[in-house]
Amino acid sequence: MKTKFNFYIGTIDDALTVDDSIPEFVQKTPKEKLIERLKDKKHLVLIAAHNNKPIAYKIGYELSETEFYSWLGGVSIDYRKLGIATELREQQEAWALEQGYQAISVKSMNRFPAMLQLLLSSGYQISGYEDNGSVDNSKIHFVKPLNDK
Repeated sequence: MKTKFNFYIGTIDDALTVDDSIPEFVQKTPKEKLIERLKDKKHLVLIAAHNNKPIAYKIGYELSETEFYSWLGGVSIDYRKLGIATELREQQEAWALEQGYQAISVKSMNRFPAMLQLLLSSGYQISGYEDNGSVDNSKIHFVKPLNDK
């Protein structure tokens, strides 16, 4: 039997619940930083839940009238490779398109190879590189044009 997941627009607290179950995130993003970054910006907090428990999230916000930034996201370790990140990405892209954005941008790092693969296989293109002193900590910039295909 296929596991059923619920997807909904959630809260920062929902996202932080998931964040605690992601071992790769050594430095947790403080709630205050999340609130400050999203304040006064059009934003979206998407949550995936199983049995009413948040298990994945994707947070993004408006960079400009035409560009949406996919900022943070993650899937609890016990729920990976089930298509949840893909579903969240697709829902975020659909929402951004409905809101009139023409592109979504995102940054990731070499130390997250699954995310890099997901982005490339989903039509995101490399658009830049941010050198942060080491290959592992440097950020790769991606962009994906949105359109009504």
